[in-house]
Amino acid sequence: MPIVAQPRLPVALTELAATFRGMTAHPDEHNCECHWGSAEELALLKTPNTWLSLDLLRRTWQAPDWNDHASVLRRILPQLAYDLVNGYVEPCGGLEDVGYTLARGNWQQWPAEQAAALRTFLDAWWEHSLTASDAAVPAYEVLALCVDASGTLTPWLAAWETTTGPVADQRLAEAVTRWERNLLGDAFPWHTQLDEEDLRVELTAWLVRHAPARPRAAKASERLLDQVSLLGIPAPQRWAD
Repeated sequence: MPIVAQPRLPVALTELAATFRGMTAHPDEHNCECHWGSAEELALLKTPNTWLSLDLLRRTWQAPDWNDHASVLRRILPQLAYDLVNGYVEPCGGLEDVGYTLARGNWQQWPAEQAAALRTFLDAWWEHSLTASDAAVPAYEVLALCVDASGTLTPWLAAWETTTGPVADQRLAEAVTRWERNLLGDAFPWHTQLDEEDLRVELTAWLVRHAPARPRAAKASERLLDQVSLLGIPAPQRWAD
């Protein structure tokens, strides 16, 4: 199990593994050997409880053309979640790419026990990223995945608002540092299949309300605090300022 600061995450990982134990891809599932992988590798997806290589796992969750994407996703979820938490998954385009693959599986429409296990994992991982000083993945990357997987920004910001303390404040300072250039240019800070303008407006409004005090508590630079204050000014006046 990964080393974590809070007990909630390992419990969520254990429950996720138990919920999806024994699941496989559909018996008739197939994919192109030239572009995805060999027949032997495909057979592994139809074999339950078998750990995949990181390369095979990556090719599997990235592939957009499974006939039954949901069953393939359920097959790999226990390992994918474990590898995500430990920082082993490194998509070229950011962790929002993993969020896309979760959304493609329509996981919120799965049987209640399965959907609840995945949502509990996402909630616990988000909490961990905000509270564990040794979290393997930056909070802003976890947020991108959770938003794209769930189709909404609101509950994740609400959780951040109520999660206080030095680590959570530092994570906010790190996120603002990552996002400031995009947001000051009225652009959403990561690529998403959702409505970027609506998300940008929501994120900016939340940062204007909450970011000034919390990065200051984390001893963020005055420059960063100045950049945050500019977010609350409409674009034409912002550039004049």
